[in-house]
Amino acid sequence: MQDTPVYLVTGFLEAGKTKFIQETLQDPRFCEGERVLVIACEEGEEELDPSLFATPDVFFEVIEDSDDMSPEAFIKLQKKYNATKILIEYNGMWQLSDLFEAAPEHWIIGQNILFFDSATFLAYNANMRSLVVDKIQNADMIIFNRITPVMDPMDFHKVVRGLSRQAAIIYEKITGEVAYDEIEDPLPFDKEADVIVIEDRDYALFYRDLCECMPDYDGKTVRFKALVANESSLGTGTMLVGRHVMTCCADDIQYTPMVCKWQKSDAWKSYDWVEVEGRIEIKHHKMYEGQGPVLMAKKVISAKAPETPLATFY
Repeated sequence: MQDTPVYLVTGFLEAGKTKFIQETLQDPRFCEGERVLVIACEEGEEELDPSLFATPDVFFEVIEDSDDMSPEAFIKLQKKYNATKILIEYNGMWQLSDLFEAAPEHWIIGQNILFFDSATFLAYNANMRSLVVDKIQNADMIIFNRITPVMDPMDFHKVVRGLSRQAAIIYEKITGEVAYDEIEDPLPFDKEADVIVIEDRDYALFYRDLCECMPDYDGKTVRFKALVANESSLGTGTMLVGRHVMTCCADDIQYTPMVCKWQKSDAWKSYDWVEVEGRIEIKHHKMYEGQGPVLMAKKVISAKAPETPLATFY
């Protein structure tokens, strides 16, 4: 089938998703010449008003259980209405990975917009952090609704930027005024230094920035403390150096290494702690199945484990 654009609207109940969808479907620029299928994965208090839509070719389906999502089910719905554009109001209590796995290959995510009610956001983040992390990490744009004069946008900014440096952040005040996030968010290390020194507490931020802004690090020299992984499959003179990083909870801890070229790599065994310094080259390597950072080590010495071996974003 022909590629179909999919617009994803996510967030928890009463975050403002339905209002946004109503306004979107009233916009001729979104609807003109299209047959739009709206898939709702939850039912809020507000209801859409079809009489205000820019086109009569808007169709609705409800999915009440995430287990009902599958490529076959989605294709059947699209064919039922001959839909040329999909808009999904996604249940904030469901993991996005369930949707991504169920989406047909020809469904292309055009935009993922995430809504939060600012009055409840910090409570959700404290008590259901895995769901908040899931939504923020995949969002293109994050909108905080109902900002009051006593709220400090920095409280929201810090949570988002701890998980994503790419998502645009918008604050919508209770007065209706809209403000874009312009808070400066400097990294805790100097990317322009002759040697970029990564403190133990900053490894998670460094690795995320490296992955998101890879060209910035091409040719740069870095120094950091790392845990070795030495596998024969990597070949002579090659090992992995990195840290275990936790994004939100124990279930998502991952070893996040980079390939390290060091002629004496066989002197180190897996789980050794080292301090490594070298020049990063962005190049193809089989571990990445494409391009990635390859550290051309200049120095590798034994080191004590960090005071907190597990790297986090906060």
